[in-house]
Parts: sequence; structure tokens; C-alpha cells
Amino acid sequence: MTTHRISLTELERGTPFEYRHVGPDHEAQAKMLAHIGFGSLDELTATAVPDVIKSAEALGLPQARTEAEVLQELRGLADRNQVLASMIGLGYYGTFTPPVILRNVMENPAWYTAYTPYQPEISQGRLEALLNFQTMVAELTGLPTSGASLLDEGTAAAEAMALSRRVGKVKQGVFLVDADCLPQTIAVIETRAEPTGVEVVVADLSEGIPAEIAERGVFGVLLQYPGASGAVRDPRALIERAHELGAVVTVAADLLALTLLTSPGELGADIAVGTTQRFGVPMGFGGPHAGFMAVREPFARSLPGRLVGVSVDADGQKAYRLALQTREQHIRREKATSNICTAQVLLAVMAGMYAVYHGPEGLRTIARRTHRYAGILAEGLRAGGVELVHGAYFDTLTARVPGRAAEVVAAAREAGINLRQVDADLVGIACDETTGRAQLTGVWAAFGVQADIEKLDATTDETLPQSLLRTDDYLTHPVFHEHRSETAMLRYLRTLADKDYALDRGMIPLGSCTMKLNATTEMEPVTWPAFGQLHPFAPADQAQGYLTLIQELEERLATVTGYDKVSIQPNAGSQGELAGLLAVRAYHRANGDEQRTVCLIPSSAHGTNAASAVMAGMKVVVVKTGEDGEVDADDLHAKIEKHRDELAVLMVTYPSTHGVFEEHITQICAAVHDAGGQVYVDGANLNALVGLAEPGKFGGDVSHLNLHKTFCIPHGGGGPGVGPVAVRAHLAPYLPNHPLQPTAGPETGVGPISAAPWGSAGILPISWAYVRLMGGEGLKRATQVAVLSANYIAKRLEPHYPVLYTGPGGLVAHECIIDVRPLTKATGVSIDDVAKRLIDYGFHAPTMSFPVAGTLMIEPTESEDLAELDRFCDAMIAIRAEIEKVGTGEWDKDDNPLRNAPHTAGALGGEWSHPYSREEAVFPAGVVAAEKYWPPVRRIDGAFGDRNLVCSCPPLDAYDG
Repeated sequence: MTTHRISLTELERGTPFEYRHVGPDHEAQAKMLAHIGFGSLDELTATAVPDVIKSAEALGLPQARTEAEVLQELRGLADRNQVLASMIGLGYYGTFTPPVILRNVMENPAWYTAYTPYQPEISQGRLEALLNFQTMVAELTGLPTSGASLLDEGTAAAEAMALSRRVGKVKQGVFLVDADCLPQTIAVIETRAEPTGVEVVVADLSEGIPAEIAERGVFGVLLQYPGASGAVRDPRALIERAHELGAVVTVAADLLALTLLTSPGELGADIAVGTTQRFGVPMGFGGPHAGFMAVREPFARSLPGRLVGVSVDADGQKAYRLALQTREQHIRREKATSNICTAQVLLAVMAGMYAVYHGPEGLRTIARRTHRYAGILAEGLRAGGVELVHGAYFDTLTARVPGRAAEVVAAAREAGINLRQVDADLVGIACDETTGRAQLTGVWAAFGVQADIEKLDATTDETLPQSLLRTDDYLTHPVFHEHRSETAMLRYLRTLADKDYALDRGMIPLGSCTMKLNATTEMEPVTWPAFGQLHPFAPADQAQGYLTLIQELEERLATVTGYDKVSIQPNAGSQGELAGLLAVRAYHRANGDEQRTVCLIPSSAHGTNAASAVMAGMKVVVVKTGEDGEVDADDLHAKIEKHRDELAVLMVTYPSTHGVFEEHITQICAAVHDAGGQVYVDGANLNALVGLAEPGKFGGDVSHLNLHKTFCIPHGGGGPGVGPVAVRAHLAPYLPNHPLQPTAGPETGVGPISAAPWGSAGILPISWAYVRLMGGEGLKRATQVAVLSANYIAKRLEPHYPVLYTGPGGLVAHECIIDVRPLTKATGVSIDDVAKRLIDYGFHAPTMSFPVAGTLMIEPTESEDLAELDRFCDAMIAIRAEIEKVGTGEWDKDDNPLRNAPHTAGALGGEWSHPYSREEAVFPAGVVAAEKYWPPVRRIDGAFGDRNLVCSCPPLDAYDG
């Protein structure tokens, strides 16, 4: 008998990661291909993808490596980072993540693979965790309404500027920023202000608002509390004067300091913003972290981003949901004042749980310890003859050492400590939760001072002003008092996770959202200290591993997309949109074409497109969408001609928002270019293109990418995300840059889009690892299987539900839209009924009513295996049979399993009066009792939740005590 000899090299390679990432194996792929009438993946995509956009060459990426090899390579990169004790401050601080939160939230797929809680019945755990976060922020800031997190402190302050302009009494005037605000925040505000015509004035407000500025009119004021220099000042008089001028006052506050200091709300502020990073979230070289915004009651309905509120379910039981759930961008589009469509849910959950675990007493203890170290440090410096600029501070000192600042910073670095050099004379020093005695000794030595910690501890007084000490109670709800032991905390986190549906339970077939595998190998390096504990403003030579990883990822993303340059700074897809449009605007202005301000956007586009365009200083002109789902070519050409001299850019999603490969995309791009415009290809659907077509080569000038879609960063329950912007060479000079890290972007850039130089750098190892694990061929096959899976589902469901749009060969791209409207018209069964009934079958619903009302957009991705695809199709087919029973009158149109879905375990108890059985309710066809997912609540009343905007403490009766 002859045996095949396998070489040692082949054996060493092991199983390619591609086979772990792609769900259907070769046998399953063959079955799926046969079902839709194709013999191979190449044959399928050769038919589906128009010839005019196909890539001529394979992706020029390094060969795929094994999981062990990639982890070893990442270890090598991590080892090139030098993590010193960080005392730089400026909004980023060392913190200790409680291991119970690290392991059971940050590293737990039940939390990080979940989607945005738009299906609240199966998101009750996350929603409760976010309500904890909102309660924490609202009570610490002293303002009644807090959102469910924003992207970072800088963008939160920019959102506050826009909110102030929208709701304030003064409609003109300037936005006044105190010079002691964080420098990155000021820079982000200036980036955001200029395109919209807002004048930002930065001034020293320590003595009040200068008369010459007051005369010009002020619509908003931003203060930092404590200041970037560390100064703690009483802002009451300043806030009162600003209100006299009709201005809306925003205070950027440090939550840890607010455990000891009077809250912004009590001081008179209208808005509070900031970051929750120091509440247990690693610095991660700048992100991701959960920003926050809290507002006075009159501004609650204008709050950007998401807001968790309390509603009731069908039984009248309290239940959580996103209040005002339909995002502003989809209602107001070009009239929106914010393009925020995401949040930082995973990080907000961590920060909220940090407060739950420590409680108010624990937080105060951490704050007092931090302040105490700063006080002792200050007294030691003063005793050694070092002048301190401020006498009142919380955790940050500014020392004046004329001409010696660089020398002191260098000496501290030699001792393993990073300080901040403010200028030639000033040094900033920040204490935090991780500061220890060794750091104090090292700092004193760097200044040439010797001191006795024990002696100073016995003689140093508190330095916080008596008039600013906090006297009110906060975090009084039981949730902040009941989980002190690790056992209690562990069980609380498990209880919440069990209420939710995430990818660790089953398929989340959301169109446009690409809920695919977030592999453990990709996730593991994120929590390594060498990646997690680096300050974003640390010297570049201490971050060589990070900078190499970032450079390689940017280069490989450019290769994949056919563009010339990529910036990974934008920390959400919406921010990538804004960055790309700002680059286009800057390019036209550099060419003297300042009149080019018109942005053409198809009517089917995602709502953030229009909002981003307006924020970039552009005028939106809507282009019609045809009945086939494609851009209406006649209307497009008419609009191009009408606005030829003013045309700045066309924003188009490809494949289209309707899930098809439009055959005329190259002609569309050519027409726009002929008129002098640029083409923005929205990268939301890139999972259908990687390895098959490159936007930068078939007509695009700029795209944003969603690393939390195509490149495997997990959605985290609605964040974090990364939205890099990719451009052709002529737009590269106008990519984002950053004032505190010159290497983060071109000198001619548009300014920072995010607070951190490289955005959410802490999660970039995920996408770097994905590309490294898959290689060019693996990425291409992943795309091909994504297209195969979507077409397989479309083919299986087509006899039961109309598939709304198809492209070449009657095929869809990576997602398909099924039309429920005819069934609704015939039977009264709504799209909501179908979505909620899917919960009883053990599924998260597809995307509802986008981009077409009354439809479901289904995207299976390449990671779901054939068994799961079939389970979903079987459920949809069974639901179609249930709809038929309603249509024929076998089931009452108002009392049937669809209208009453989802069914909880509690609903089964007691008297059963429905005309269908308990078994039909909770164990429909294909549902195995032992594997049943039980939703914690019945259908939630959305209208009730919007009318009753409850958004602070969880109700007392939501807990068992």
C-alpha cells in the first residue's frame, strides 16, 4: 500500500487559520454552490462581480501565518514598546482594571461580540450595564441626563459645542474655550468648528471673560475642571457671567476628581463632558475609551448619540431600551448636528462596573489616595526649592524650573518615569491610581530634590479648596453597594450576560453590520500590558512596536483597498467619513476651488453620510435611487450638470446599500471626475470586495473602512469601532494629524479627528492579526464565502419571501433584502412581529427596515457554518408558514405567536388563554428545549419609553435585593 508522504514543513504549518475563520468547509461550500447553480467560488464571483471593477492581480500581502506564529510576532512587537510609569496626565491615566472585570467583561465574548441593542428584548443585560454607566455619570456630574457614552473626551467636547449652538439663545458669536483645557480637546474642537463657520476663541479665563470677547457675543463656553495644568479653580462666577451673556456652559470634568469636588451641575454648568478612561480602562496608547456627556433636563432630547431609558414590556414589567431609538441622522439627515451613530459600549460597561465594584466609598478612597500622593509630591518639591504654579490641585502639578524642563524630564525618564514637558520652563506631573512611593522618589530625584515620604505624610494638609469640597451623596442606588465581594460581582456579571444574545450564542445576520468571527488569537494581545499600558503622548521611541504595527496595518489596508495612504486615527466609521470629506474639502480649497461645496448622496445612503457632509461644510444634494436599488443614472447626471461648477464629491456605498454590485459604478465615477468632483466610496460593505475589487482602482478617491466590520474588531455591544480613512495620493496631504504627535499625520493635514493621535490604537492588534493570519488568498476566499452564503440564503428564502434586489446574474453581493411588505398588507403581520418571533427561534433579527421600510436585510458573513445558515433559513421558512396561518384565519390576527413574540419562561405559568399552545409559543420547529435561549422580557413598548424619558437610576424593583 502506498501512503502519501507529508513533509515536516507541511506538518509544522498545522491547520491554516482560514479554516477556523471561514465557517463552511469544502464539502459545505460544494453543497451551497450546487444549490445556487455554480461549480466553484471563482465561478460564482466571476458572475457576481462586474468585470469593470475586478482586480487584475492577487493582493500583495505577506503569506498567511499560523496562530502561534502570529502571536509570537505580536510578542516581538510588544517587546519593542517600553512601558514606563506614566505621569503625563492630560486626560490619560494609569488605572487598575479589577481582574473580575477584565476577565468577565473585556475578555468575555458574551460582552464583546454583542451588537448594538436595537433589539432590546435580547439586550437587557447590556442595557442595564449602560444604565449603570449613565447613572454614574449623571450623579457624579450633578446633571440629570447622561448618554450611553461618546467616542472620547475631545469629540464629546466638540459635540457639546454643536449642541450649544443648536439649543442656546445666542445664535451667532464665538465659542469661548479656556486656555487651560486639554490641548488635544482644543485641537479637535478647532477641526470641527472651522468647516461649519464657528469661530473658536481660546483665552485665559482665570480672571473672567474679557470684555472685548463678551462684546462680540458668546454662544458657548468650555472650561476644564480641574484644568490641564492641574489647577482647581472655582468657576461659579465665570459660569454666572457666561449665562448673563446667554451662553451655554460646558465643563470638561474628571470623574475621579468629582468624587471629592463639587459637581459641575451644582456649580451651574449646563453640559458636562469627559472621559471614563481612568475608571478601569487601560490607556491603550489612546483608546478606545468611553467619553461621556451629561446635560440639564431641557437639553435631554437634543443629546447626541444614544440614551438608555426605562419602558415596560407587554406584561407591564419594567424593561430597558434605547430611548429615542431611531438615530438623529436617519430622521434629520442633512439637518443633523451630529454624525455620531455609535458609542463605546464595551468600555462604558467596564467603567460602569468599576463604579459598581468599588462603590462611592471605594471611588473616594482611590481619589483621596491619588490626591494624597500629589500633595506629598508637591510638598517635597516645595521643600526642595521648586516653584509650583498652582496652590490648589487634585492630581496634577505644574512645576516651574526656568530653562531646566527638558533636563528634568530626561532625568525622570532615566528613572523609568514619563513626565510632561509643557515648555522650556514648565513640567507637568500627574498622579493616578497606580502611583506609588517609588514614583515620588524618582520624581524628586529628577528635580534634584531629596524628601522623606513618611515625614511629609505626617505634615501635608489637603489642598482642595474648602468651598469646592463635595457635600452631596452620589451613587446611592443599591447596585453601587451590593457587589463588593468578587463572588457577588462575578455572579452579577454572569446574570447580565445571560440575559443577552451575542455571537457566542448564535448567528447575528445583520445586513450592513458584518457580525463575523472575532477570533481569540486576534483578541488576546489587546490586554497585554505592553499594548494596554502605554500613554498616547509617550515619546515615540518608547512606542516602536506600536508604530511598526500601525504602519504595517495602514500599508496593508492600502494594499487591500487600492489606495495610496491610510490614516487609522478616526475612531468610528462616522469619524472616518468626516475625515475623508474634510480631506476632499481641503484639496479643493488648495486648488482654489472654494466654491466646490456640493456633496451628492443617493437617497438610500446611510444617514451619517449626509450628517458628515454638513459637518464638513458641504451642501447635500440628494440623488434618487431607482426601483432596482441602483443609483438613478438619469437623475445623477442631471444633478452633476446642474452643480458642475460647485460639485465637490459624490458619496456612494459599494456594493450598494441594497446589497448588489452595481454594474455602472465606473461610469458614475468617471462622470463625477469629468465634472471636477471627487468620489467617496463608503466602505461599509467592503466585506464583499476584499481580494476581488479595489475601490481605489475602480474610481474611488477616498473611502472610510470599518475595522469593526470587515477586519474583525468586535462590535462590543455598540462600540468600540475604528474607521480608518484611505485616500489616493492627491488627498494624502490632507489626512488627519495631531498637535502632540507630529508623526501621526502630515503637517498639512486637516487637524485631529480624534483626541488620540492614532485613535483607538489599543484594538489595532486585532485587525493586524486578522490580515496576518489570513494572507491575501485567505482574505479573498473569506469574501467569496461571504458572497456565497448571502446567495445561498437568498436562494433558499426566495420561494417564501421576495428577494428585493439582485445584480449581475440574478445574484446578490454579501447581503440580501427580503420583502415582508406584501405579507404585512395581506395578513397584518408586521416586520416587528417577524423580528421578535425570530427570538423564540433563538436568533437575533436581521437589520429591520433599512434601507427599505418593511424589509429585512440579511448578511450571514463568511464565519457562519452551513448548519447555522440552514437553521436560520429553516426558522424563516417556519415563520412564513406561521404567517400563512394568520392569513388563513387559523390563528387570530391579534392573538398569535408572532404578535405576542417573544415569549418568556414566565409567560408560560398560570392560565393560558391563547389559541395556540405553550409548545408552539416557545418550542417552535427546530428549537431544542435543552438549548433554548429564553428572553428575559416580553415585547417592549417603544412609544412608552420615548414618552417617559427615564434615564438615570435603574428602578429599585429591578433588583431582587
